[in-house]
Amino acid sequence: MVKTCVHCEVTFHLNSTAKKRAGGKINECPDCVDELQSETTVKYLGLPAGDGKSNALSIVAFDSDSDRESYSRAWKAVTGYHKGKSCHLSGSQTNIGGRPMRHISYVGGNGNHKGKA
Repeated sequence: MVKTCVHCEVTFHLNSTAKKRAGGKINECPDCVDELQSETTVKYLGLPAGDGKSNALSIVAFDSDSDRESYSRAWKAVTGYHKGKSCHLSGSQTNIGGRPMRHISYVGGNGNHKGKA
């Protein structure tokens, strides 16, 4: 779908990679979104807990994509994410704190996943 930017009157494709990366309103081209910094979307990240068959999930929000990406990399490094059953962590631990974030939601897993009392 082709749209015309309300700021610079340039036509752009709504489904283009540049528009998806930039975000912004439906009638703003990616260049104007970057230049005017009109993207206000909260950067969310879902983090699963590895506590059994029915695990918990935390959803946290960040102020920027770089904070979100940095926290995601640090979290994966210190939790052994995608390491399989061996779950070997490196000898040097990444500092996971000190990034501006806030918890949006927490859904605790049900430890009684087989229905037993």
